[in-house]
Amino acid sequence: MRLPQSSSRPLSTYFASVTVLLALVSAVPSFAEQAANRLVASPASIRFGLVTVSQSKTQEIVLTNTGETATTISAISVSAAEFTLSEVELPTTLSAGQSTALNITFAPTGSGWTSAEITVTSNAKNSSLVIDLQGTGTDQKTLTSTPSNLAFGQVSVGTTATRSVVLTNPRTSSLTITGFFAVGSSFSVSGPSTPVDIGAGQSITVSASYTPPAAGIASGSILVYGPTISIPLTGTGVTIGQLNISPASLNFGNVDVGNSTTQPASLTATGGSVTISSATSSNSQFSISGISLPTTIDAGQTVAFDVVFAPSNTGADSGTLTFVSNATSQNSESLSGTGISPQYSVNLSWNPSTSSVSGYNVYRGTSPGSYAKINSSLDANTTYTDSSVVSGTTYYYSCTSVNSSGQESQYSTPVEVSIP
Repeated sequence: MRLPQSSSRPLSTYFASVTVLLALVSAVPSFAEQAANRLVASPASIRFGLVTVSQSKTQEIVLTNTGETATTISAISVSAAEFTLSEVELPTTLSAGQSTALNITFAPTGSGWTSAEITVTSNAKNSSLVIDLQGTGTDQKTLTSTPSNLAFGQVSVGTTATRSVVLTNPRTSSLTITGFFAVGSSFSVSGPSTPVDIGAGQSITVSASYTPPAAGIASGSILVYGPTISIPLTGTGVTIGQLNISPASLNFGNVDVGNSTTQPASLTATGGSVTISSATSSNSQFSISGISLPTTIDAGQTVAFDVVFAPSNTGADSGTLTFVSNATSQNSESLSGTGISPQYSVNLSWNPSTSSVSGYNVYRGTSPGSYAKINSSLDANTTYTDSSVVSGTTYYYSCTSVNSSGQESQYSTPVEVSIP
């Protein structure tokens, strides 16, 4: 007799379906956690080191919303009176990826180590973000830094800015530095090999560097161990665009010396904003107008300006127009034009003779009464154009009429013409 074969497969199928269902259910919390907003502090904690009693030191913390939707900060508090926060307008909302900076000041009222916590309350997943603070008050003189706070300003993403810090021993005995440490992933520090002794009144120099990996504000510090001090660091990573000048070249052609002509051009920022500080022309015959510098052009925006060619002498001229900016790359504009002597002409006209005449003669001179005929043949019209004049000369013109017998009248009243 054959045994039933159906009992084993349904059992196997049942367990397989349960296993898949459990796997899917266990995956849900993971995705939900990734989508939830989190508030992140950088640096995650602050060490102020030694601060002289009755003095103070301020450092910065950057709060960043790392989620995909807005996060609202409703309250910020600090647990010890020696630490104070800069004024913050609350509630404040940070959009996805947005950051804001907090200034924390340590002002010890007595000698000894002090700790505290900053609590940032928000509707993020970590609704109570805690930031640890530490500082030590001292009655003795301690190592000083120049500058006391190092601000890198704006630095292009992916590039490195380096600044020097001078550490000075104000005491009457030597101090030993046992190490240097940079707080904040965007910052680094280098200096003499440690341990290193600094004699009374002597100084050493260390270098701090800032390499922003992305656009945004950053805060950190240099910790100097031995007589532990903290040097606050700040910087802003920026995405700098490219500057394009259009057209790439301008040809003004022939322009009369003493006159000027204008052609339009434009500047466009691509890939990021560009700040233009100044413009230079390699040839004084060419200049720009219609733009006020310094100016910032947002990504994708275009600013128009004019280029002016005003030749002061005859001959071909060329030059290059260059804009000084913080762009990662920029183009110069080639300029060319030719200065020529102005071409002048004098248009003459007169009333016809009341007698029957065959035509007219035109006379010119550089003084009244001293004339030379300038028309090659008798002019039947009552107009004449003199195109042989010279700039800077004054001429006197007169005309006569001629009858059919060849008899010529007296000179007409002369007309004075000055050529520019």
